[in-house]
Amino acid sequence: MLNFKNIDHIGIRISNRDNSVKFYETLGFEMVADGGFEQGHPLVMLHPSGININLLGPATRGAGINILMDNEDVKYPGITHVAIKVINAEETENYINDQKIPITGRRVFGGTRTIFIRDPDRNVIELVGEGKPVAALIVEHVAKKINNQTKLKEKL
Repeated sequence: MLNFKNIDHIGIRISNRDNSVKFYETLGFEMVADGGFEQGHPLVMLHPSGININLLGPATRGAGINILMDNEDVKYPGITHVAIKVINAEETENYINDQKIPITGRRVFGGTRTIFIRDPDRNVIELVGEGKPVAALIVEHVAKKINNQTKLKEKL
């Protein structure tokens, strides 16, 4: 086993520097360095929470589509989204609405509210509200399902 400490950064390939920087600034990120964007190196965007996003570019094809998420019939391998825990789901949703960022999905799972938004290149960001971490909710859901199946088998 490797001794991981945390995720250092998330790299996201983008097609339009200005649109993407503006979008991530709206979420509270600040651009602290341009490592050579036009040569495919990152724009380093830091959030006060410590989250580090590297915007890489420029993308040379596929602008306006996200092959991992936009075609429901064909499933490509790859990272489909980034999930970021927020302190208050309601305040987050109000802010997203105030900024006129479209909410492209919603879920309430085990009492935890999440909303999904997309950046200008349609990369998906899941904003996870207060409550248990999603992994814990999934573990509980699977355990309950297995328990229910066992009880059903016992009745048969």
